Amino acid sequence: GAALAGLAPTHVFITTWSRQANEAENIRVNAAMVRHLLDALRPAGSLRHVALVTGLKHYLGPFEAYAQGALPQTPFREEQPRLAVDNFYYAQEDEVFAAAARDGFRWSVHRPHTVIGAAVGNAMNMGTTLAVYATLCRRSGRPFYFPGSAAQWNGLTDMTDAGLLARHQLWATQTPAAANQAFNVVNGDVFRWRWMWGRIAEWFDLEPAPFSGQQRPLALQMASDAGDWSAVAAEHGLAEPDIQRLVSPWHTDADLGRPVEVITDMSKSRRMGFLDYQPSDDAFFALFAQLRAQRLIP
Repeated sequence: GAALAGLAPTHVFITTWSRQANEAENIRVNAAMVRHLLDALRPAGSLRHVALVTGLKHYLGPFEAYAQGALPQTPFREEQPRLAVDNFYYAQEDEVFAAAARDGFRWSVHRPHTVIGAAVGNAMNMGTTLAVYATLCRRSGRPFYFPGSAAQWNGLTDMTDAGLLARHQLWATQTPAAANQAFNVVNGDVFRWRWMWGRIAEWFDLEPAPFSGQQRPLALQMASDAGDWSAVAAEHGLAEPDIQRLVSPWHTDADLGRPVEVITDMSKSRRMGFLDYQPSDDAFFALFAQLRAQRLIP
């Protein structure tokens, strides 16, 4: 609470989490983060809206039981019930709901699909992971393999641009009808990875390797790449020579390795007036250009 002393925010956006060794610890730590934050802000009495970002693990389950068992049918819709499994997203929601009931502020929950945006050192960043992987493939001449499953290669999917997610949160805080509601938030297009992989390859001037149906996890493909990336960084004067600050292959493997189709319904937001749209290939390209401008990739 001392760190927040003297602050009297009207709006709070909770967009982070701390990855732990198992889901029980994820629940303990991440629920406590939300609870302690809202408890510390309570004395000021200033809060009007709390926006909580979770994600599609609300429908797919936590990483320990990811996309396993009986799942809701797609497209995922907000009214679908919680899964009968422990999930730190549910625990975070419950902390927000309890504090809102106690303190009288409004809330919104935002459930993006894979978020595409620029950040260094974050736990889950598919876009930057793929940019580093593509850079290394181009430098070494090794094949640019799609790492995931046939279900993801062939099935429809969607994504969430970080800028669109930010605009969605602001919209919810400014739209009375959106108060005390949970929302999916994705770009508005759908695509198949067998198309998107070629688009990404083209941006990096690569030829995509044929997909054999065999999964080739990035956690294995990139396991020995730290030295190569340091060399790339030195050669091109890049800002971050530590590959671990840029990539999260475990997360990209989880998303691209799912055995099920994952698409998300946006009708609830559309009916309430949120009409933003972002082509997902453009989201990738804007990210890659930003990474290049920030000297994070050559």
